[in-house]
Amino acid sequence: MDRARFILENTRLLAPPLVPEVRLHLAEESLAIWQRTEEELGEMNIPPPFWAFAWAGGQALARYVLDHPVTARGLTVLDLGAGSGLAAIAAMKAGARSALAADPDLLSGAAVRVNAVANDVEVAATADDLLDASPGPFGLVLVGDLFYERTLAERTLAFVQSAASGGAEVLVGDPMRSYFPADRFTPVAHYQVPVTRELEDAEIKRAAVWRLKG
Repeated sequence: MDRARFILENTRLLAPPLVPEVRLHLAEESLAIWQRTEEELGEMNIPPPFWAFAWAGGQALARYVLDHPVTARGLTVLDLGAGSGLAAIAAMKAGARSALAADPDLLSGAAVRVNAVANDVEVAATADDLLDASPGPFGLVLVGDLFYERTLAERTLAFVQSAASGGAEVLVGDPMRSYFPADRFTPVAHYQVPVTRELEDAEIKRAAVWRLKG
């Protein structure tokens, strides 16, 4: 299966509302791409196409990085649970030395690559589940909208705490999903993010960028 072709045939090159500097291959309707993923890729055990949408937390995170380029400039960056690669692309535009977009969804890796090309930046992609490994020597770890499920949230928190103990700064974009441990983070910016009611409970989602305490 040609993953890049699937992405190009089922998306349009669009600018996320909060981050007009970046263009991503995104789905215009959620139901259609959900169905196409099940129909064409169901036998491959491909997860839902989260990569095809610019989620509120990811948009907030990318906006913050672009507005505060010193956050990423010259650093080795990890975009954890990357989806479309929005945060990694923003980091590269802000002057990061390199960026790795990590997401176990194989289609996410393909989306990251075509989106990086669309934005004239270089972003590496991996489908390895990094949450099961020790964090690499990253200077900055970016996490967008990854605290929506309990076990995943617990694993993510353990990983970023380990990364921080190794010297990385950790920034999370999150609209207070159900399992976001707000007591472990300090908010550094707030945003009103336009989203779609097909995926969210409102047309404007209030999201924040949070820095890991300690």
